[in-house]
Amino acid sequence: MQIVEKSVEGLSRVYGVKVPASELGSKLDARIQEIAPQMRIKGFRPGKVPLAHVRRMHGKALMAEVVQEALSESSQKVLSDNNLRAASQPDLKPESDMDKVMAGEADLAYEMAVEIMPDFSPLDPKTLTLEKPVYAPSDEEVAEALAELAKSNRTYESRKGKTAKAKDGDQLIIDFVGTIDGVAFDGGTAQDVPLVLGSGQFIPGFEEQLVGTKAGAEAVVKVTFPDDYSAETLKGKAAEFAVTVKDVKAPVDAEADDEFAKKLGLETLDALKDALRRQLENNYAAASRFKLKRALLDALDKGHDFPLPPRMVEAEFETIWRQVEQDKSSGQLPEDDAGKSEDELKAEYRKIAERRVRLGLVLAEIGRLNNVQVSDQELLNAIREEAMRYRGQEQQIFDLLRQNQNAQAQLRAPLYEDKVVDLLFGMATVTDKPVTKDELMADDDLPEGYGEG
Repeated sequence: MQIVEKSVEGLSRVYGVKVPASELGSKLDARIQEIAPQMRIKGFRPGKVPLAHVRRMHGKALMAEVVQEALSESSQKVLSDNNLRAASQPDLKPESDMDKVMAGEADLAYEMAVEIMPDFSPLDPKTLTLEKPVYAPSDEEVAEALAELAKSNRTYESRKGKTAKAKDGDQLIIDFVGTIDGVAFDGGTAQDVPLVLGSGQFIPGFEEQLVGTKAGAEAVVKVTFPDDYSAETLKGKAAEFAVTVKDVKAPVDAEADDEFAKKLGLETLDALKDALRRQLENNYAAASRFKLKRALLDALDKGHDFPLPPRMVEAEFETIWRQVEQDKSSGQLPEDDAGKSEDELKAEYRKIAERRVRLGLVLAEIGRLNNVQVSDQELLNAIREEAMRYRGQEQQIFDLLRQNQNAQAQLRAPLYEDKVVDLLFGMATVTDKPVTKDELMADDDLPEGYGEG
């Protein structure tokens, strides 16, 4: 095997590799001799199939395996002999006639282009000083959460008296028949439909026209379907609904007491309050960790400056830009981005791509130096958790994920990152900083230099 360095430019390396035809032929002969005793072919005794016959029948397929193995082994040898860590999969470009190579008539020659990992030393985590925003839920917030829980468990009771009129927030039980130009349309007729006035359950303008109605009343509701309505045949059409109000029910909030707590699986009201407080604390703890992690990543980003593998940056940018284009086409582009030109957006998102790649490399190197590992059990737990998101298909998704290496890599990556982040939290100097709830929950701006945020 011959390996020649052709070019060195930044993090890019190009090598010429040649594997002699004689070496490929020797490996093919060895492969044929290995499988021949195991072959069962009609007309030959077991284990007595002539090597020439095996070569005639399976030589081409076996040679393809030999060539593929040679490519893998030789490209790996290039990296190991030159002490290189590839930043991405090497690009192999054949330089010989592959038909002649497969026929054993030519050497296997190819050009290998590879981007290598930048050589840098991560900053000492012990030099990092970080502030962790913290906030504890107040008694008033717990009371609000309890009231909201009681409200979400409200029931409805029929209003008393023949003159009881429907109010906003009441639940009506209605029958209706919808028509367009006097003709009933598909999906426009229903019976015994519960409708809470003001809930926005029906198309705009429908619910408001039923405020003030009574049980037994009949009404004609005139509306226009929105231009973006889901049913193509109804978009922008004016319609009339003949509505019969069968019952008017007033909301009755559940009373927050011990009995209410027991219905929710807890012994007492105090136990329910404690559970709500813990839930709030967990929510604020997650927000606090998010802010602290952002501060850590900002510090790591500012503390490192080294060349980035161009192909890694380009791949990250393409991923981001595809999402930007999807958001743009669906009208969901953030307000701050809506007024910017495509060149401005690309410049900003390329900076973000560079930041992500830089931080990914820094975290990976810190993890490597500190022997951070994601255990098989941790990955298995992540696979199980992901599968549980697909109700009714849990086992099928679980089995698919266990067999898909790419999917496992995507699940492993955030686990690895969190373990490295936790390691850095433990090594850095972290002090608690009491903040208000609004400060804790406020959205973060982009880092300095990444747009106007």
